[in-house]
Amino acid sequence: MKLIIPQWSAPKNIKAFSSTRFDGVSNGVYKGLNLGTHVGDDESIVIQNRNRLVKHSNMPSNPIWLNQTHSTTVLNIGSPTESILDADGLFTQQSNVVCSAMTADCLPVLLTNTQGSQVAAVHAGWRGLANGILENAVEKFDGEVIAWLGPAIGKNAFEVGDDVVNAFVKFDEHAIEAFRPQSQLQANKYLADIGLLATQRLNRAGVQSVFNSNLCTYRDADSFYSYRRDGITGRQAAFIWIE
Repeated sequence: MKLIIPQWSAPKNIKAFSSTRFDGVSNGVYKGLNLGTHVGDDESIVIQNRNRLVKHSNMPSNPIWLNQTHSTTVLNIGSPTESILDADGLFTQQSNVVCSAMTADCLPVLLTNTQGSQVAAVHAGWRGLANGILENAVEKFDGEVIAWLGPAIGKNAFEVGDDVVNAFVKFDEHAIEAFRPQSQLQANKYLADIGLLATQRLNRAGVQSVFNSNLCTYRDADSFYSYRRDGITGRQAAFIWIE
């Protein structure tokens, strides 16, 4: 099974990875390792995919799955649960609690402190990012925090309008650096660098060590699901836990 292991300076007891669409049993538009039960795929097949992933990656418990709604809610979790929680981020200080963030173009952000005693997984779409979900996650940590940005829609594919630009620039004028105007034939359209936007917000929150995978879900159809590219599609996810 092909997994993406973050290249970052996390402590050795921190385990983290991002899934791809390789080596799953879903078919059709969901072909591969679809982990989303909410996208129209056969739920029994998705459960097979999830079980294969848990076994292959030697997770200490089943991941905690979220009902993600582009909110800024980050939950503090003390133990594994089979319940699907309403949030867009998970934080824990307990070992063997697997935090997850499911995506199909949005940015998965994994966080740990340098002591290896606290971790978080965040689903950062542009709305949650603009409204402060990363700041909410960072506030829960003690000590120095480092971050890894997983696969997301890339800066040459993420087309947005004035509303997205304004949502970020009104918070930080330097955010304009993350937006590149399209040609004059596409007025008020920009290409957005969601990785840079996340890095700016993390830096302002005191996180200076940010490691970007620079993997584009939109361009790499073999490896990743992409909502912008395909509409009806599956989901990959990023995971982190304290061993």
